[in-house]
Amino acid sequence: MNESREWSSQSIQAEIDALKHTKGALLPILHALQDRFGFIPSDAVPLIAASLQQTRAEVHGVISFYHHFRTAPPGRHVVQICRAEACQSVGARALEAHAKARLGVDYHQTTPDREITLEAVYCLGNCACGPSIRVDDQVRGRVTQEAFDELLDELQTRPLEVMA
Repeated sequence: MNESREWSSQSIQAEIDALKHTKGALLPILHALQDRFGFIPSDAVPLIAASLQQTRAEVHGVISFYHHFRTAPPGRHVVQICRAEACQSVGARALEAHAKARLGVDYHQTTPDREITLEAVYCLGNCACGPSIRVDDQVRGRVTQEAFDELLDELQTRPLEVMA
């Protein structure tokens, strides 16, 4: 699970400084920030722009172009549904509609309880076993609507702490 960690201007700048001299540094910097914090904080945009001598609009344009980048912290779990043709041919669209209805969110949104972020992905490399999903870093294949519901029940179940 990618859990968001606290960030500061100093920690953002440290990630930028580590990569700003590499060729085509913007994408590696964005990936590093998302890997470290779980999303790209809005305060990172002016720091990146200044460090790479780009405009804020250029940096924001790249962030908004790629669906992979998040601009808000994700839920406790990230569920990605494959939308590639192979998965669509074996029921991914029905699974997608079911997931959105069950969670009450659309792609790139997080449930109100901050448990699940739903995202689209375009091929998980599990084409023979579609429809496929990735939950955090685990790929699952042949996911039915029933299996999806069981998975959500598992993900949303937390142990209760009993106070003595």
